Amino acid sequence: MSPQELQSTYEAKVADAGDAAALEAVRVAALGKQGEITQLLKTLGKMSPDERKTEGPKIHAARQAVQDAIEAKKAELEKAELDARLKTETLDLSLPADEAPRGSVHPVSQVMDELAEIFADLGFKVAEGPEIEDDWHNFGALNIPEAHPARAMQDTFYVENDGEGAPPVLRTHTSPVQIRTMMTEQPPIRIIAPGRVYRSDSDATHTPMFHQIEGLVIDKGVHLGHLKWTLETFLKAFFERDDIVLRLRPSYFPFTEPSAEVDVGWSVEKGRRVVGGQEGWMEVLGSGMVHPKVIANCGLDPDEYQGFAFGCGIDRLAMLKYGMDDLRAFFDGDLRWLRHYGFNFLDQPTLSAGVGA
Repeated sequence: MSPQELQSTYEAKVADAGDAAALEAVRVAALGKQGEITQLLKTLGKMSPDERKTEGPKIHAARQAVQDAIEAKKAELEKAELDARLKTETLDLSLPADEAPRGSVHPVSQVMDELAEIFADLGFKVAEGPEIEDDWHNFGALNIPEAHPARAMQDTFYVENDGEGAPPVLRTHTSPVQIRTMMTEQPPIRIIAPGRVYRSDSDATHTPMFHQIEGLVIDKGVHLGHLKWTLETFLKAFFERDDIVLRLRPSYFPFTEPSAEVDVGWSVEKGRRVVGGQEGWMEVLGSGMVHPKVIANCGLDPDEYQGFAFGCGIDRLAMLKYGMDDLRAFFDGDLRWLRHYGFNFLDQPTLSAGVGA
């Protein structure tokens, strides 16, 4: 069969192809490895130069014409298929869109917001300070002598120091923020100091980096009763329970005198230990009246001004309120944990009603 005859034959078959499968069968029969036009091309090698000059253009023209016809038919079939789908498929624009992936509020951030809101209602403001501290603000001003165990390498991360004197440290508590505030502001002072702190410790209830909040009040006539009322009011608002009972046990901190560990009563509800009631006691924070030496170190007269301070772990408060049992999971970055314990920023729990609600 001549190239012109093959071209006419396959152009007719292309035109008759009713779907993509039939069109592909025509393409294979004409232009596949064993296709008729392909086989005709292979005969060019056996022809004389004069024959190739005459027949070559005819065969190539036939091949190109059939290929063009196939591409045109393919586009036609695809358009027809799309038109058919558009006629049968519908989209209901009144249906709600799929929810887009979104993050969540970490429990630590959530608890920080709750604490800031509670203490704002009590007249406290938020104060901040550097996380790399000098020896004076982290230890010396807080009446922590050089031989105190808290300065030991196993508790404190020291930063390399190229100069003379004691090396800087990653702050071991947010108490330096209290010192900086007392040195720059005049009483009355009411602040909370939330933030990251660092200690060389790691287990199910301790991590090398954790979050702490400390509170400070400096004014005239401040006494231990003010401290107890503040802590009781704060814990009732935070745990959203009126049956919070506190127990203050004598303790020792270099920067407070007298000092007290604060225990809160707990009970068992639905098989889980929760804060509230009096079935037992658990320690939640440390507190005390600010040591006169600390007040004097900050340039204030301890005979004129008194104050109280307290501190607790934000991560521990989150664990107690929201039922978590391993502190290390807070920092693992496990998305499954975050989806379970994280908060939707659009409807997260809030204490906007205030501590007086």
